[in-house]
Amino acid sequence: MAVLRPFDKLPELNAATILLVGSAGGPQQQQQLAEAMLREKKDFNINIHLASSLPLPSERDHLRPRIDLIAFVIDIKSKYSLKNVQASLAYVDVRFFLGKVCFLVTGVGRVNNCSVEMNAIWKLGEDYCSPVIFCELELEGIRVATAQRLLRMLQICAGRVPGVSALYFNLLMKNSAGD
Repeated sequence: MAVLRPFDKLPELNAATILLVGSAGGPQQQQQLAEAMLREKKDFNINIHLASSLPLPSERDHLRPRIDLIAFVIDIKSKYSLKNVQASLAYVDVRFFLGKVCFLVTGVGRVNNCSVEMNAIWKLGEDYCSPVIFCELELEGIRVATAQRLLRMLQICAGRVPGVSALYFNLLMKNSAGD
């Protein structure tokens, strides 16, 4: 039951790694988002790891690359999804919350079917000082836009954008969300 630490491994040359954690809409939606990210044009290699929850198995830890960004996926139609993410947060080192974590909320196109209160999601983002991104992964256009946004965040979190740190990026997201 290892805790994920952001700086316990050296970064890979010309590569970045994102971990998508959650059970929103099943693994199929996460797989579609991962495929959309891989189709986007980029000047670096990306590794995408999918997990339904944390902790990750420790026996393969030596093979796992350094994780630059963790995106917790919450399905707004499932209380289990929120509880799963909340339980998984215990296995993340606090240094990840310095700009290397975001919450991806799916299913927002059908607000009338919500099982999760929006206040709980906003509180989660506020408590962990992490941005909350709302999307609908079932729609191709929004899935592509979400993939582009996650890639840009990953690029910043991996240190591939000169002059912009993940912590500074997180502050920019917070200020724009409050307006």
